[in-house]
Formats: sequence, structure tokens, C-alpha cells
Amino acid sequence: MSAEALPAPGRIAPGPSAQGRFAHGLVIGKFYPPHAGHHFLIRAAADACERVTVVVMAAACESIPLADRVAWIRERWAGEAHVAVVGIADDLPVDYDSADAWSGHVALMREAVAAAPPAAPVDAVFSSEPYGTELARRFDAVPVVLDTGRETFAVSGTKVRADPVGHWDELEPPVRGGLARRIVVVGAESTGTTTLSRDLAAALRGRGGPHALTRWVPEYGRELTVAKLAVARGLADPAGPLPTVFDLEWTDADFELVGRRQNDAEHRAARAGGPVLVCDTDTLATTVWQERYRGRATAPVRRLAEVLPPRSLYLLTSDEDVPFDDDGLRDGEHLRAWMTGRFREVLAAAAAPWTELRGDRATRLERALAAVDAVLADGWGLADPLG
Repeated sequence: MSAEALPAPGRIAPGPSAQGRFAHGLVIGKFYPPHAGHHFLIRAAADACERVTVVVMAAACESIPLADRVAWIRERWAGEAHVAVVGIADDLPVDYDSADAWSGHVALMREAVAAAPPAAPVDAVFSSEPYGTELARRFDAVPVVLDTGRETFAVSGTKVRADPVGHWDELEPPVRGGLARRIVVVGAESTGTTTLSRDLAAALRGRGGPHALTRWVPEYGRELTVAKLAVARGLADPAGPLPTVFDLEWTDADFELVGRRQNDAEHRAARAGGPVLVCDTDTLATTVWQERYRGRATAPVRRLAEVLPPRSLYLLTSDEDVPFDDDGLRDGEHLRAWMTGRFREVLAAAAAPWTELRGDRATRLERALAAVDAVLADGWGLADPLG
């Protein structure tokens, strides 16, 4: 952009104090999504400034919401009290040769900076883009331009959007959690959900690279069944028979607990794992289990299912080809066909794609891997940024 075509913004700030630090550094960007290069820029500002404001600017046409980007960066820098992260919507066209475009974007930046009190003039602008010098001029600030050739961190938002798997190690845990493709295995009792989900996660880990981080989320409902049975037996009359799973009573509060625990476990695993997260059930399935034991799904449990991140794929394990295995924790052999049918109905009404798996263990795994590969081949579908 030609600086001569622009109105002069005023003087240039004198630079850092005698202590070698700026008073107020500014970092702006789309952070679509945030990656290691972005955090290098913020880190440089945090180390050189008494105060830093990070302004996240997002357009409505972009796939990752502004609130998510802000939350991801805030979490990373929560331990640095002098780093403030704010977001602002910016749907203005990008035109580096337009004085009006420059003025519009800078006005939004100033508005965002003002939203992060206490108010203080910006005296340094940190950037890794060629426009950083002109942006600093418009803030009467010193330009600090780092790594424009991406030699320190060979990554960009464009590269991450095009190939998240290839740049997985350059993403922070909250971003990984937000981008992980979630594959959920559901099914009636003793239809091989745990076996398939474990096998699937192990097969993906065996591919190495980022997939070596693939996590498996176990079914909390089974864990709670073990605990409830142990408590019932501990309270039982020593002279009488030990309680069995048929003696357990299930309440709506139990299913709310299952939903919360399941969601929490999934959340933690997604942040620590690879590009694919394999879940042995989820809270949508919990609504079906609550129907099975309580006759209906309650609003609190349904709400827990509604706040789940998007599912990339559901895998329904058919009750066909799998004999019932009574392991002491199961009581629904007579309901397997009904539950499989109910899962079909619930999944058909859901927004996520799903497929039903039949056959022996090896066949189900082969088909599950093919379905996951199709999901990965489709990519993440992140829209191009505005401009």
C-alpha cells in the first residue's frame, strides 16, 4: 500500500522506555485459527511490553466463531495478567490500497482496544505481516515486525485451514479440542460398542504422526454401574444374597450425572488428543438410555446433549451378529433389538451423519476405518477469510 496515498496520522512514538520495555503493545489478527506463529507474536509482545492488547478480528463468513477464537487465546494467556484479549467483528473489505478501508479497520481496532481498560495509548504494534509498519504509523507507534518469512515458525492460518492434521503439533490444546473430528460409537447392550471403539482408536494410533495421539473416551455409565453395584453390596445384609445389577435403582439424577461426566471426559480427551477423537457413547446416547430405564428423557439430560460439539460421524453397532454376553453388569438382552431401532430413530433425526455396522469384529473395524477416512478426506471445510 502506498503511504503517500494516506493521510498522515501524526508523529511516531519514541520507542521503549529506559528500561527497554514499551508501555502498551498491540497485536491484531484474525487468528483463524490461532497457531504457534500467533503465539510467538503475542509472546514477543508480552516480553517487551508492560501491557499487551490482543485484538481478534473475525468476519461473519468465516467458519470459526469469533467467541471461540477469543476464548482459545485467552485460555493460553490466562497466566499473564498484563495480556488482554478482546474480539471485534470486522466485515469490512480488505484493500491495502484504499484509505477508506484502512480507516475503517483501524477504527474497529481502536474500538476494541478501548474495550480493554484501562485506556492507554499504544506505543508499539507487533506484526508478522508487511502491513505492520503502516498499521503502526496509524497508531503513532513503533513497528515491531517479526518473522515475515515464516522462518521461525513455518506456519500460517492458510496452511492450518488447508491441512489441520499436518499442523496439529502447532495448535494449542483448546484449538485441538475445537477442531478434533469426533467419532461416536453407540449401540444397545452387548453389541460391541466398547470393542469397536477401542479397536478403532488403536488402529488410528497405529498410523503414527498426529494420529498417534488418538484418544478413546470410555462410557461413564458403565463406570457408574460398577460403583452403584459396589455401594449396594456394601450396604447389603451380610446374611442375605448379594445384590445384582437387576436390584439397582436408576434415577433421573443418575442420568444427569452420566451426562455431565461423559461431556467432561470428552472435553478433556479432545484437548489432549489427535485430529480424531473416538468416543464410546455420548450424551445423545444417554437420552436413549434414560428412556430405557426411566421411560423418557428429561430436559436437563437433553440440554447436556444439545451443548455437545458437532459430531463428524456416529457409528451404530447392530445387535445382529453379536451374541449377548452377560458380564454381570448387563440386564437388557430382551431389549437389544428395541434399543437398536430407537438409536436408528434418534440418529436419523440428528444433524450428524451416521452409519450402522454389521458383521464380525474385523468387518466392523474395516468399515469403521473406511468411514473415518471418508470424514478426513472431506477435510474441515473452513471457509476462506474475508479479504
